[in-house]
Amino acid sequence: MESQLKLRKLTEAALDYQRKMTHPIIFWFAMLAKLPSAVFWRLKIKTLDTEKCEVTIPYFWRSQNPFKSIYFAALAGAAELSTGALCQLALAGNGQFSMLVVDFRAEYSKKANTKTTFSCHQGSELFDLIGGMQIGETAQLTMISEGKNSSDETVAKFYVTWSFKRKN
Repeated sequence: MESQLKLRKLTEAALDYQRKMTHPIIFWFAMLAKLPSAVFWRLKIKTLDTEKCEVTIPYFWRSQNPFKSIYFAALAGAAELSTGALCQLALAGNGQFSMLVVDFRAEYSKKANTKTTFSCHQGSELFDLIGGMQIGETAQLTMISEGKNSSDETVAKFYVTWSFKRKN
């Protein structure tokens, strides 16, 4: 019942985006065309709804560094995708916007040597921000993506600041 209520808030364009991004084959082709590193690192969107986005990255030879952990750039890519996909969901069907990363910070706290899941839980805040913007207005939101290993321990936190501008 709860997930049905979340789906009702989404525009048709957002529902279509959500279906495509959570479908493994369509996601793979979309990433191959737009973000090939996501395919190389085998990023997957586990959850995408009005509340949160969860992206997984496996620990294997393509994502690892010489120190037997996931390469920091691969972690950053998964973290950014967890915030960016949520932004795209919020924007879909709500007019024309431009969006851009204007700041990016990271905190690493543990070696990432297992499958890592990045979660951003700021959907409500983001949807409120986007819904309240007028044409020509700009706004920024710093979104936090927390990466946890298979033991549910935090390995890294990323702070991605997105800038939005509502167009005509």
